[in-house]
Amino acid sequence: MHIICVPMSRKYALFLWIPLALCVAVGIFSLRYWVIFYYPNIQQGAEEETLDIYVPTGASLATLMDSLDAKGCLRFRNAFVRAAHKEHLPDRVKGGRYQLVSGMNNKAAVRLFALGLQTPVNMVISGNIRSVERLAAVLSRSIEADSLSMLLSLTDDLLLARFGFDSTSLFSMILPNTYEVYWNITPEKVLGRMSIEYQKWWNEERLDLANSIGLSPFQVSTLAAIVQGETNYQPEMPTVAGVYMNRLKIGMLLQADPTLIFALRDPTIRRLYNRDTQVDSPYNTYKHKGLPPGPICVPSIAALESVLKYQRHNYLYFCANPEFNGSHLFAVNYSDHLRNARAYQRAANERGIKR
Repeated sequence: MHIICVPMSRKYALFLWIPLALCVAVGIFSLRYWVIFYYPNIQQGAEEETLDIYVPTGASLATLMDSLDAKGCLRFRNAFVRAAHKEHLPDRVKGGRYQLVSGMNNKAAVRLFALGLQTPVNMVISGNIRSVERLAAVLSRSIEADSLSMLLSLTDDLLLARFGFDSTSLFSMILPNTYEVYWNITPEKVLGRMSIEYQKWWNEERLDLANSIGLSPFQVSTLAAIVQGETNYQPEMPTVAGVYMNRLKIGMLLQADPTLIFALRDPTIRRLYNRDTQVDSPYNTYKHKGLPPGPICVPSIAALESVLKYQRHNYLYFCANPEFNGSHLFAVNYSDHLRNARAYQRAANERGIKR
C-alpha cells in the first residue's frame, strides 16, 4: 500500500502562518507594554518600603530623572523614560514631594508626577520665636520656599493686610502647632493657612472668654507673648498673667522685662539694669502704660490659655527665683518684692551673671 503525500499549498501554509505571526507580534507587543507600564520598577533599600522624591517647581523630566537616578530606585531606567514619554510627562511634571512605594510600576509612578499627587509634609511651628527672621526660618525649613522668600512675604504689609494683619500684629496670627502642607506651598499660601488656623482657634468660646476679661484677641496674644517671655514653666503662666492683669486694671506700668529686652534688640540678655529702662521705644513698658504695640514673640498655646484663664489673686510683683529653677517669687507689696529681688541679685552676682 502506498501513502501519497500531497504537498500543502502555499496559500494554505500562508493562512496558518499569518495568525501565528500575529499572535507572536501581539505577544511581544503586550509583553513590551507590560514591562514599560506594569512591571514593578521601583526598588528600595533592604530596610525601606517607601522613598521620598522632591521635585522642584518648574522641573523638567531631566531634572526628575536626576532625582530618581540619585536615589538609585529604578530597576529599568529606559523603561521609565519610555513610559514617561508615552504618558506625556515631559510637559506635565508637577513640583512637590512624592512618596514612591517599593514594587510600584511605572504607570503608577508617572501618574503621581503628572497629576501632582503629593504626599504632605509636616510644618512644625515650635520653639522660642522672637524675631521675624527666626519665624521665616521655622516656616521654611520643611518646604520648598527658602527663608528669604518667606521673610519677604512676612514683611510685606500689603500682603499681610489681605489677612487682616500687619508686621506689628503678625506674631498674633501664628499659632504653634504641626500642620500638614504640601512641600511646594508658596509663602503667600502659608500665610493664608495661618490665617485660617487663627480663625478656627478663636472660636466662639474663646472670643467670649476674651470679652469677659476685657481684652481683644490681639490684646490676648500681646499679653500672652509677655507671659511667654517671662516663663516657660506652664503651671506658673496663669499666675504671671494674673499679675499683669492686676496691673492693667489699676493703670500701673507693666514693667515687663521681656518687652524691655525686645526694645533693646538683644534676646541674649539675662540681666537688666536701671539704665536699660531708659531706652526709647514704644515697647518699653517701664515708660509707657498699657500693653505694647504688639506681641514680642509667637506665644504658645499654653500662654494664650493662661491669659484667657488667668489666676485671680492679689499679686502685683514677681521676680525670678534665686535658685534659678525657672520659677518665680510673687509678692503683694513692693517691700516684699524688693526683698525677693535682692535675693535674686545676690544669687546672680555669685553666679557671675552680668548681662
